[in-house]
Amino acid sequence: MSLSCWSCGKETGIEGKPSRIDQCTACLADLKSCRGCRFYAPHAAHQCHERVDETIKIKDKANFCDFFQPRIVGAKALDKTANKDSRKKKFDDLFND
Repeated sequence: MSLSCWSCGKETGIEGKPSRIDQCTACLADLKSCRGCRFYAPHAAHQCHERVDETIKIKDKANFCDFFQPRIVGAKALDKTANKDSRKKKFDDLFND
């Protein structure tokens, strides 16, 4: 299974962990960044679920974090319009007989 970009959801063709220099060919987002990591958590200390010693200030740029593990992202999850329409339809279906 190929890694998907955390920013645009496109398949990258990379298997496993990306290197620090890997970027998405579609949107040029750095793939080994906090935003692309499964431990990224905006409301946690240092915005990470792992116990990091130093805060990485720029979360969407490549870094040297040893805890990095790619976050599983799908293009469907990034399509907010489709998700909104789907949720609204499911809600409306609850009240239709």
